[in-house]
Amino acid sequence: MNRRDFLSVASTGAALGVLPLSARAQPVRRMRVVALGQALIEHDLRTFPYDDLNRFPKLFSAADICFSDLEISIKGARAGMPTRGTQTEFTHHAQPAVLDCLKSLSINVLAMSNNHAFDLNTGGILDALDEVRARGYTHAGTGRNLDEAVMPGFRDTANGAFAVVSFATGMIRPGGAATATRPGVNEIRRPAPGVLDDEDVERNLAAIRSAAARAGVVLVYHHNHYWEPDFADTPAWQQALARRCIDNGATLFVSHGAPLLHGIEIYRQRPIFYGLGSFIFHTVTKIGYYRPAVWESAIADCAFAGGTLASLRVVPVMLNERGLAPENHLQTRGRPSFARAEDAARILARVEALSAPYGTRITVRDGVGLIG
Repeated sequence: MNRRDFLSVASTGAALGVLPLSARAQPVRRMRVVALGQALIEHDLRTFPYDDLNRFPKLFSAADICFSDLEISIKGARAGMPTRGTQTEFTHHAQPAVLDCLKSLSINVLAMSNNHAFDLNTGGILDALDEVRARGYTHAGTGRNLDEAVMPGFRDTANGAFAVVSFATGMIRPGGAATATRPGVNEIRRPAPGVLDDEDVERNLAAIRSAAARAGVVLVYHHNHYWEPDFADTPAWQQALARRCIDNGATLFVSHGAPLLHGIEIYRQRPIFYGLGSFIFHTVTKIGYYRPAVWESAIADCAFAGGTLASLRVVPVMLNERGLAPENHLQTRGRPSFARAEDAARILARVEALSAPYGTRITVRDGVGLIG
């Protein structure tokens, strides 16, 4: 869809108001979507291969869509000076080879709206866009201007059309947000605590309606850094926003930002993942800087039929806080493995407890959580 067609559909949807979900797109065949935690990947995992690195693609490649958030800036020819300064443990960027690593895992859809997209200034955003496009990823959330940053990314699958809309709240530094004339991140601003900018929200709801007019499954991604005092708590305003996105055509809502698991809500037969933690977490912080729960994650393996949830498997994941050895500690820490035995049981019990306030029931079978 070109920019003119996109804006036309979005404007029409806004004028008509919220359509019934069944009226927005033709039903699709059963589509399988795997949603992962965020990928804060600074090193190619294939440099130090391990058993589960070969097991993940078997799971992911069986799905129509495998999604994550690219939680870094890509360092290319246009990269600028780090926007956080030169001496900080919270600047995250990598060479384009990490995109080949993610592709080797069968990840094919990336969100790019987050607080690290601007770590190498505007040039880093443009380099990331070029490298992601060159590898055939479907993506959304940044662009050469605001129209492009808010625009859905579309992907045709054997089981119908898929779309992704991606936005961020919080920690977008000055100059990092896309404008009519500046590349950047699709940001929803917050003029006051718990209050989101109406124009920004409506712009993204219009993008969701536009996506739903073309695709049978629409994934809406939210990267949030407006945390509660305890970042393990899900803000009430975020819950309301997620439901509005579903009401406007999202098939599933996925959030990252706080680097640990939050609860799962099934709203109008569509899942909301308030936080899937990290799938890869290449942090350089000291051992013990983060609470143990940060090193736990989950894979959401969803099947949709006719635009609503048919089944959901929650596959628990562990990340290693310590690298293999002192000489490769940073290159080999924060990498994912399937959780087993006591680790799997603990993660699933925590997801169940976090999801219970939304009325979500999880059945555990053979180390996997089942919903629906």
